Amino acid sequence: MKLLVRNLDRNTTEAELLELFQGYGMVQSCTLVMDAVTGGSKGFGFVEMPKSGEAKAAMKSLNDTLVGRNNIRVKKAEDKPS
Repeated sequence: MKLLVRNLDRNTTEAELLELFQGYGMVQSCTLVMDAVTGGSKGFGFVEMPKSGEAKAAMKSLNDTLVGRNNIRVKKAEDKPS
């Protein structure tokens, strides 16, 4: 299951995000979306967890949790239309 993590503190690293979600199970991938011009975080990213039960537990537990200076929002990522 692919999760969208929004409202990230711009100083949050991929490693910190990965560690946060690994507390709920196996993480297949973890990607922060970076600004091509500044090289800094755009404040959101994606986490993929192969087991939907673990992903749902992470989503429920971490949504509206304070990480850095911001309360993050976690939801199921929508599939891009093809």
